[in-house]
Amino acid sequence: VQLQASGGGLVQAGDSLRLSCAASGFNFNNYALAWFRQTPGKEREFVALISRRRGTTSYAYYADSVKGRFTISRDNTEKTVYLQMNSLKSEDTAVYYCAARYSRHYDADNTEVASEYSSWGQGTQVTVSS
Repeated sequence: VQLQASGGGLVQAGDSLRLSCAASGFNFNNYALAWFRQTPGKEREFVALISRRRGTTSYAYYADSVKGRFTISRDNTEKTVYLQMNSLKSEDTAVYYCAARYSRHYDADNTEVASEYSSWGQGTQVTVSS
């Protein structure tokens, strides 16, 4: 299982960024995917997750701190998960990690707990200046 995150950078407050995480080495369709973030000295924090599909629909879940500003999506053909981040704030500054977890069906194994994810990308830095 390999996950490669990209798209981070330095932006100003109010700007937007889109993170991407390209996957390989596993059956992408059968995995729940998530984004976490981490700042120095703090634990990895849940940001968003997207379930495996039920038909053509996936279900998204968000941390309260990003709800309404961030959107997670997945492209099963491209084996990529995205995190569209709008209205960025200085408190969004962190290293962002993508993660994958095998999911038995769309309504199972969708967790916000970082330790429940077995596969992680390398992280991409997002810095928001105020």
